[in-house]
Amino acid sequence: MKLTNPESIKESEKEFIDTINAELDWEAIEKMLIEQHHFTLQDEVDYKNGDLIVHNDQIAYRFDFEIKVPLSLIFNRQGECLEMSTLGGDSDDEEDLLDADPDSESEVQDEPDQEKKEKVEQMASDIADMIHEINEGDE
Repeated sequence: MKLTNPESIKESEKEFIDTINAELDWEAIEKMLIEQHHFTLQDEVDYKNGDLIVHNDQIAYRFDFEIKVPLSLIFNRQGECLEMSTLGGDSDDEEDLLDADPDSESEVQDEPDQEKKEKVEQMASDIADMIHEINEGDE
């Protein structure tokens, strides 16, 4: 014997989950993502599903989202990965590249300013040569 309409229960449960979802603290969630997984959220967060569950013998709520995560890859001309980061473009990747020895993956430390300047000038020259080669290939 039914005591109520099952559709009413489902609709009430959905409204309850939606209410909880609307009150989530996204600043706290993003802080946890940075601390635990070392990545930040982009604007796009898609809600997929929410439900009432039992987790470790406690009543809990499960919310599933699909998120967009920034990904930066740095690799050398031989195709070898030098660095992977999910923190996005606010790191010092460009400086790291200038400090890196092109023949190894270790960073050069305490290099005199003149040597760094020469290295940057050489890298700029190498890049200009690469661009020239690419442009000649298009003709």
